[in-house]
Amino acid sequence: MVKAKYNPKRPNRSLAGDIANIVVLLIFAAFTALPMVYAICNAFKPLDEIFMFPPRFFVRNPTLDNFRDLFLLMAQSWVPFSRYIFNTLFITAVGTGGHVIIASMAAYVLEKHKFPGAKLFFNIVVTSLMFSPVVTAIPNYMVMAKLNWLDTYWALIIPAFGYSLGLFLMKQFMITVPDSLIESARMDGASEFRIFWQIVMPCVKPGWLTLIIFSFQSLWGNTGGTFIYSEELKPLPYALNQILMGGYARAGVGAAVVFIMMIIPIIMFMVTQSNVIQTMTTSGFKDE
Repeated sequence: MVKAKYNPKRPNRSLAGDIANIVVLLIFAAFTALPMVYAICNAFKPLDEIFMFPPRFFVRNPTLDNFRDLFLLMAQSWVPFSRYIFNTLFITAVGTGGHVIIASMAAYVLEKHKFPGAKLFFNIVVTSLMFSPVVTAIPNYMVMAKLNWLDTYWALIIPAFGYSLGLFLMKQFMITVPDSLIESARMDGASEFRIFWQIVMPCVKPGWLTLIIFSFQSLWGNTGGTFIYSEELKPLPYALNQILMGGYARAGVGAAVVFIMMIIPIIMFMVTQSNVIQTMTTSGFKDE
Protein backbone atom coordinates (compact mmCIF):
# COMPACT_ATOMS: atom_id res chain seq x y z
CA MET A 1 0.00 0.00 0.00
CA VAL A 2 1.47 3.32 -1.11
CA LYS A 3 1.01 6.20 1.30
CA ALA A 4 0.10 9.60 -0.08
CA LYS A 5 2.76 12.21 0.40
CA TYR A 6 1.84 15.13 2.61
CA ASN A 7 2.39 18.52 1.03
CA PRO A 8 2.48 21.22 3.75
CA LYS A 9 2.23 24.02 1.18
CA ARG A 10 -1.13 22.83 -0.16
CA PRO A 11 -4.08 24.62 1.52
CA ASN A 12 -6.72 22.39 3.07
CA ARG A 13 -9.73 23.64 1.08
CA SER A 14 -11.56 22.71 -2.09
CA LEU A 15 -11.47 24.38 -5.47
CA ALA A 16 -15.03 25.60 -4.94
CA GLY A 17 -13.93 27.30 -1.72
CA ASP A 18 -11.09 29.07 -3.54
CA ILE A 19 -13.46 30.29 -6.25
CA ALA A 20 -15.97 31.51 -3.64
CA ASN A 21 -13.26 33.45 -1.80
CA ILE A 22 -12.07 35.06 -5.04
CA VAL A 23 -15.63 36.04 -6.01
CA VAL A 24 -16.29 37.63 -2.61
CA LEU A 25 -13.01 39.55 -2.73
CA LEU A 26 -13.74 40.77 -6.26
CA ILE A 27 -17.17 42.04 -5.17
CA PHE A 28 -15.71 44.00 -2.25
CA ALA A 29 -12.88 45.28 -4.44
CA ALA A 30 -15.38 46.49 -7.05
CA PHE A 31 -17.40 48.43 -4.46
CA THR A 32 -14.18 49.98 -3.14
CA ALA A 33 -12.92 50.99 -6.58
CA LEU A 34 -16.21 52.31 -8.00
CA PRO A 35 -15.96 55.87 -6.55
CA MET A 36 -12.37 56.21 -7.76
CA VAL A 37 -13.20 54.90 -11.24
CA TYR A 38 -16.21 57.24 -11.47
CA ALA A 39 -14.09 60.27 -10.53
CA ILE A 40 -11.48 59.33 -13.14
CA CYS A 41 -14.14 58.92 -15.82
CA ASN A 42 -15.72 62.27 -14.95
CA ALA A 43 -12.40 64.05 -15.48
CA PHE A 44 -12.37 62.95 -19.14
CA LYS A 45 -16.06 63.52 -19.89
CA PRO A 46 -17.23 66.41 -22.06
CA LEU A 47 -19.77 68.75 -20.49
CA ASP A 48 -22.73 67.14 -22.23
CA GLU A 49 -21.90 63.78 -20.62
CA ILE A 50 -21.30 65.33 -17.20
CA PHE A 51 -24.79 66.91 -17.16
CA MET A 52 -26.49 63.91 -18.76
CA PHE A 53 -29.44 62.44 -16.83
CA PRO A 54 -29.51 59.66 -15.89
CA PRO A 55 -25.74 59.92 -15.51
CA ARG A 56 -23.46 57.48 -17.29
CA PHE A 57 -20.80 55.74 -15.25
CA PHE A 58 -18.16 55.36 -17.96
CA VAL A 59 -17.06 58.01 -20.43
CA ARG A 60 -18.02 57.48 -24.08
CA ASN A 61 -16.22 60.36 -25.78
CA PRO A 62 -13.07 61.00 -23.73
CA THR A 63 -11.54 64.45 -24.01
CA LEU A 64 -8.79 66.52 -22.42
CA ASP A 65 -10.76 69.76 -22.61
CA ASN A 66 -11.33 69.80 -18.84
CA PHE A 67 -7.59 69.76 -18.14
CA ARG A 68 -6.93 72.30 -20.89
CA ASP A 69 -9.54 74.65 -19.40
CA LEU A 70 -8.04 74.12 -15.95
CA PHE A 71 -4.55 75.18 -17.02
CA LEU A 72 -5.93 78.15 -18.97
CA LEU A 73 -7.85 79.24 -15.90
CA MET A 74 -4.82 78.88 -13.64
CA ALA A 75 -2.71 80.82 -16.14
CA GLN A 76 -4.97 83.84 -15.63
CA SER A 77 -4.05 84.01 -11.93
CA TRP A 78 -1.54 86.67 -10.92
CA VAL A 79 0.33 83.98 -8.97
CA PRO A 80 1.96 81.43 -11.32
CA PHE A 81 0.55 77.92 -11.17
CA SER A 82 4.08 76.58 -10.61
CA ARG A 83 4.23 78.60 -7.39
CA TYR A 84 1.24 76.73 -5.94
CA ILE A 85 2.84 73.43 -6.92
CA PHE A 86 6.15 74.39 -5.29
CA ASN A 87 4.41 75.44 -2.07
CA THR A 88 2.60 72.13 -1.78
CA LEU A 89 5.64 70.03 -2.64
CA PHE A 90 7.85 71.92 -0.19
CA ILE A 91 5.35 71.71 2.68
CA THR A 92 4.59 68.05 2.01
CA ALA A 93 8.22 66.95 1.61
CA VAL A 94 9.64 68.82 4.61
CA GLY A 95 6.66 68.06 6.84
CA THR A 96 6.64 64.35 5.99
CA GLY A 97 10.40 63.90 6.28
CA GLY A 98 10.63 65.80 9.56
CA HIS A 99 7.66 63.97 11.02
CA VAL A 100 9.10 60.55 10.21
CA ILE A 101 12.54 61.39 11.65
CA ILE A 102 11.31 63.07 14.84
CA ALA A 103 8.64 60.45 15.53
CA SER A 104 11.13 57.61 14.98
CA MET A 105 13.79 59.15 17.24
CA ALA A 106 11.28 59.84 19.99
CA ALA A 107 9.85 56.32 19.73
CA TYR A 108 13.34 54.83 19.93
CA VAL A 109 14.08 56.72 23.14
CA LEU A 110 10.74 55.82 24.71
CA GLU A 111 10.97 52.12 23.90
CA LYS A 112 14.68 51.31 24.17
CA HIS A 113 15.86 53.83 26.79
CA LYS A 114 13.83 53.36 29.91
CA PHE A 115 13.72 56.54 31.98
CA PRO A 116 11.45 57.81 34.78
CA GLY A 117 8.16 59.11 33.40
CA ALA A 118 8.43 57.38 30.03
CA LYS A 119 5.21 55.43 30.56
CA LEU A 120 3.33 58.55 31.68
CA PHE A 121 4.60 60.48 28.67
CA PHE A 122 3.46 57.73 26.31
CA ASN A 123 0.04 57.62 27.96
CA ILE A 124 -0.31 61.36 27.31
CA VAL A 125 0.55 60.76 23.66
CA VAL A 126 -2.08 58.01 23.40
CA THR A 127 -4.66 60.26 25.07
CA SER A 128 -3.96 63.02 22.56
CA LEU A 129 -5.05 60.67 19.77
CA MET A 130 -8.61 60.98 21.07
CA PHE A 131 -8.81 64.67 20.16
CA SER A 132 -9.78 65.76 16.67
CA PRO A 133 -7.56 68.33 14.89
CA VAL A 134 -10.56 70.68 15.02
CA VAL A 135 -10.32 70.70 18.84
CA THR A 136 -6.65 71.71 18.78
CA ALA A 137 -7.00 74.26 15.96
CA ILE A 138 -7.33 77.29 18.26
CA PRO A 139 -4.38 76.31 20.54
CA ASN A 140 -2.25 75.66 17.45
CA TYR A 141 -3.18 79.08 16.07
CA MET A 142 -2.25 80.78 19.35
CA VAL A 143 1.11 78.99 19.46
CA MET A 144 1.91 79.93 15.86
CA ALA A 145 0.94 83.54 16.58
CA LYS A 146 3.22 83.71 19.63
CA LEU A 147 6.11 82.32 17.58
CA ASN A 148 5.42 84.79 14.73
CA TRP A 149 5.05 81.89 12.30
CA LEU A 150 1.68 82.86 10.89
CA ASP A 151 1.69 83.37 7.13
CA THR A 152 4.80 81.19 6.77
CA TYR A 153 5.44 77.62 5.68
CA TRP A 154 6.35 76.69 9.26
CA ALA A 155 2.78 77.22 10.42
CA LEU A 156 1.91 74.02 8.55
CA ILE A 157 5.20 72.15 8.80
CA ILE A 158 5.93 72.42 12.55
CA PRO A 159 2.53 71.04 13.70
CA ALA A 160 3.06 68.13 11.31
CA PHE A 161 6.34 67.32 13.08
CA GLY A 162 4.56 66.79 16.38
CA TYR A 163 1.60 64.71 15.18
CA SER A 164 1.15 62.13 17.93
CA LEU A 165 0.01 59.32 15.62
CA GLY A 166 3.53 59.00 14.25
CA LEU A 167 5.06 58.55 17.70
CA PHE A 168 2.46 55.97 18.66
CA LEU A 169 2.87 54.02 15.42
CA MET A 170 6.67 53.98 15.50
CA LYS A 171 6.80 52.96 19.16
CA GLN A 172 4.65 49.94 18.40
CA PHE A 173 7.08 48.93 15.66
CA MET A 174 10.08 49.56 17.91
CA ILE A 175 8.79 46.81 20.22
CA THR A 176 9.59 44.24 17.52
CA VAL A 177 13.30 45.18 17.50
CA PRO A 178 15.15 42.77 19.83
CA ASP A 179 17.02 44.37 22.71
CA SER A 180 19.79 41.81 22.23
CA LEU A 181 20.45 43.19 18.76
CA ILE A 182 20.94 46.69 20.14
CA GLU A 183 23.08 45.49 23.05
CA SER A 184 25.37 43.55 20.73
CA ALA A 185 25.84 46.68 18.61
CA ARG A 186 26.74 48.67 21.73
CA MET A 187 29.26 46.05 22.75
CA ASP A 188 30.85 46.40 19.31
CA GLY A 189 31.29 50.12 19.96
CA ALA A 190 28.50 51.51 17.81
CA SER A 191 27.18 54.92 18.80
CA GLU A 192 23.50 55.58 19.50
CA PHE A 193 23.05 57.45 16.22
CA ARG A 194 24.65 54.60 14.27
CA ILE A 195 22.46 52.05 16.04
CA PHE A 196 19.39 54.13 15.29
CA TRP A 197 20.11 54.77 11.59
CA GLN A 198 21.78 51.53 10.55
CA ILE A 199 20.08 48.94 12.75
CA VAL A 200 16.77 50.17 14.17
CA MET A 201 15.43 52.12 11.18
CA PRO A 202 15.92 49.26 8.66
CA CYS A 203 14.15 46.92 11.08
CA VAL A 204 11.10 49.20 11.35
CA LYS A 205 10.94 50.04 7.66
CA PRO A 206 7.27 48.99 7.41
CA GLY A 207 6.47 51.49 10.17
CA TRP A 208 8.01 54.58 8.65
CA LEU A 209 6.80 53.67 5.16
CA THR A 210 3.26 53.50 6.53
CA LEU A 211 3.84 56.77 8.36
CA ILE A 212 4.94 58.40 5.11
CA ILE A 213 1.60 57.46 3.56
CA PHE A 214 -0.43 59.00 6.40
CA SER A 215 1.66 62.15 6.65
CA PHE A 216 1.79 62.71 2.89
CA GLN A 217 -1.96 62.33 2.56
CA SER A 218 -2.60 64.79 5.38
CA LEU A 219 -0.23 67.49 4.12
CA TRP A 220 -1.09 67.08 0.44
CA GLY A 221 -4.72 68.05 1.05
CA ASN A 222 -3.97 70.90 3.48
CA THR A 223 -5.26 74.23 2.17
CA GLY A 224 -3.49 76.32 4.83
CA GLY A 225 -6.47 78.64 5.04
CA THR A 226 -6.20 79.26 8.79
CA PHE A 227 -2.47 79.97 8.96
CA ILE A 228 -1.41 81.29 5.53
CA TYR A 229 -2.86 84.49 4.08
CA SER A 230 -0.42 85.57 1.35
CA GLU A 231 -1.46 84.33 -2.06
CA GLU A 232 2.11 83.50 -3.09
CA LEU A 233 2.42 81.13 -0.09
CA LYS A 234 -0.87 79.31 -0.63
CA PRO A 235 -0.63 75.58 -1.42
CA LEU A 236 -2.13 73.93 -4.48
CA PRO A 237 -5.30 72.57 -2.77
CA TYR A 238 -6.35 76.12 -1.87
CA ALA A 239 -6.12 77.29 -5.49
CA LEU A 240 -7.96 74.22 -6.77
CA ASN A 241 -10.70 74.60 -4.16
CA GLN A 242 -11.29 78.14 -5.37
CA ILE A 243 -11.95 76.71 -8.81
CA LEU A 244 -14.45 74.22 -7.39
CA MET A 245 -16.45 77.15 -5.97
CA GLY A 246 -17.24 78.29 -9.52
CA GLY A 247 -20.44 76.26 -9.59
CA TYR A 248 -21.99 74.50 -12.58
CA ALA A 249 -20.08 76.62 -15.09
CA ARG A 250 -16.86 74.93 -13.96
CA ALA A 251 -18.19 71.40 -13.63
CA GLY A 252 -15.70 69.98 -16.12
CA VAL A 253 -12.79 71.87 -14.61
CA GLY A 254 -13.92 70.74 -11.16
CA ALA A 255 -13.81 67.11 -12.30
CA ALA A 256 -10.23 67.63 -13.46
CA VAL A 257 -9.39 69.19 -10.08
CA VAL A 258 -10.78 66.17 -8.23
CA PHE A 259 -8.72 63.88 -10.46
CA ILE A 260 -5.47 65.77 -9.80
CA MET A 261 -6.01 65.93 -6.04
CA MET A 262 -6.85 62.23 -5.93
CA ILE A 263 -4.33 60.65 -8.27
CA ILE A 264 -1.12 61.85 -6.54
CA PRO A 265 -1.90 60.28 -3.12
CA ILE A 266 -3.06 57.11 -4.89
CA ILE A 267 0.22 56.82 -6.78
CA MET A 268 2.14 57.51 -3.57
CA PHE A 269 0.17 54.81 -1.76
CA MET A 270 0.62 52.23 -4.52
CA VAL A 271 4.39 52.78 -4.68
CA THR A 272 4.83 52.64 -0.91
CA GLN A 273 2.38 49.81 -0.30
CA SER A 274 4.47 47.30 -2.23
CA ASN A 275 7.46 48.08 -0.03
CA VAL A 276 5.35 47.85 3.12
CA ILE A 277 4.03 44.40 2.23
CA GLN A 278 7.47 43.16 1.23
CA THR A 279 9.25 44.42 4.32
CA MET A 280 6.53 43.19 6.69
CA THR A 281 7.15 39.64 5.47
CA THR A 282 10.96 39.76 5.43
CA SER A 283 12.19 42.11 8.14
CA GLY A 284 10.80 40.49 11.29
CA PHE A 285 13.04 39.57 14.20
CA LYS A 286 12.35 37.28 17.11
CA ASP A 287 14.11 37.84 20.39
CA GLU A 288 14.84 34.44 21.95
